[in-house]
Amino acid sequence: MEAAHLTSAVSIVVLTHDRRPELLRTLERMRETEPAAPVYVVDNCSSDDTAHAVRRHFPQVTLIALPRNLGAAGRNHGTRAARSRYVAFCDDDTWWKKGSLARGAEILDRFPQVAAATACVLVGPEERVDPTSIRMARSPLRNPLGLPGSVVAGLMAGACIVRRDSFLRAGGYHPRLFLGAEESLLSLDLMAAGHVLAYLPELAVHHHPSSLRDARGRQQLLLRNRLWCSWMRLPAAGAVLETVRLVWRGRERTRACAAALAGLGWALRERRVVPAEVWQALRRVQRE
Repeated sequence: MEAAHLTSAVSIVVLTHDRRPELLRTLERMRETEPAAPVYVVDNCSSDDTAHAVRRHFPQVTLIALPRNLGAAGRNHGTRAARSRYVAFCDDDTWWKKGSLARGAEILDRFPQVAAATACVLVGPEERVDPTSIRMARSPLRNPLGLPGSVVAGLMAGACIVRRDSFLRAGGYHPRLFLGAEESLLSLDLMAAGHVLAYLPELAVHHHPSSLRDARGRQQLLLRNRLWCSWMRLPAAGAVLETVRLVWRGRERTRACAAALAGLGWALRERRVVPAEVWQALRRVQRE
């Protein structure tokens, strides 16, 4: 099959909030590397005139301007709007390497069990391999399908291609999590539904991290969300073990734990324990 046809099977959903310069750079790079792919920009209620800039400079892009900042759940709106079999996610400071979408579609066509495939993330102009990519490449999980990569127990939200229908059936990104480890709950739900998650090193995403980051606030959200995910999906003993592990190793523990406890009620109401094999796979990865 020709690359252009394979690329047309993939739409790109870009999430942004108040990073107009980075977003315009990303859209320009993707216009050069993936001109055939439909692009959907989900603007999380930016205050820096992002929407106007996208309409002016990139009229071919479908803009979804949200009335409030939904965090990661904004990607759900872009995915529902897309009409392709597969959706490739990136953020306003990341873009897909030329040829990756066509190759990703080809592999997903060959392996219908795979619901999400994470690419190798190349950081900065020097293209350093992201530490998470290195860990995924070393995944201890078995690869009975013979994937050209690794079977993993997670995904990277801004550097993956998902099977659109599987993503939507799993509910996409939970709006309560906002941002930070939002992949954890989705990964568990996809695995619980019998899907395989893959890391494919021949696919690549460039990441030039934005300087507009709240590192402290992000650490709080990461710990809070990981605690919620463990309470919502892990067996009782596993949830206790994971809570101890996360709190012991986590940063910004006091505020994050207080925020997590404030949401304990709704988290328990949405509790659906994953099958034993999913918990075992997660534990195996954590032990490495």
